[in-house]
Amino acid sequence: MAFTLSAPCEYREEIRKSRFLALAAPVASAADAQAFIDSHGDPAASHNCWAWKVGNQYRFNDDGEPGGTAGRPILAAIEGQDCDQVVVLVIRWYGGIQLGTGGLARAYGGSAAKCLQAGERRELVVRQAFTCHLQFAELPVFKARLGELDSLIESEDYDASGARLHLAVAPAEREKLERLLGDISRGRESLKAP
Repeated sequence: MAFTLSAPCEYREEIRKSRFLALAAPVASAADAQAFIDSHGDPAASHNCWAWKVGNQYRFNDDGEPGGTAGRPILAAIEGQDCDQVVVLVIRWYGGIQLGTGGLARAYGGSAAKCLQAGERRELVVRQAFTCHLQFAELPVFKARLGELDSLIESEDYDASGARLHLAVAPAEREKLERLLGDISRGRESLKAP
């Protein structure tokens, strides 16, 4: 079971005179993650190290720290907290005392993990794609009930008689949605694979 954050969060910590600020946020794509890093990084800081994970895609960066001591531990913290669709940026202001490679890995990974633990999390629901076509009179009733079934309309294509809806359906709610669709359309319509 994977989780993402409900909202951005942060965690501050001082380790042997170096200040660490961990910032984490939910993201939907690699572009969102990079935009968060670009907008929240501090050019005046010693290092802006980060990692993000969106599905099977992931990236990390040590930003000048010794290889494998910052980005990879941040990514390990994301995975260790069962998170997905998350970006974590850990900013370090060097305090004059070297931490060593093990100390750096513990500091970056620990700050990231504590930040994710402090954030409000929500379960990620994997949804399946389906389409259906409803007449104009049927659309308001269907849309009003769709939220109860943990399903979303991803897009709508209108034509002369109604609209083709592209849906993201929670697997546990598929049968109920199928019944609702049959009731509203009087048996004329069912869910179809896109």
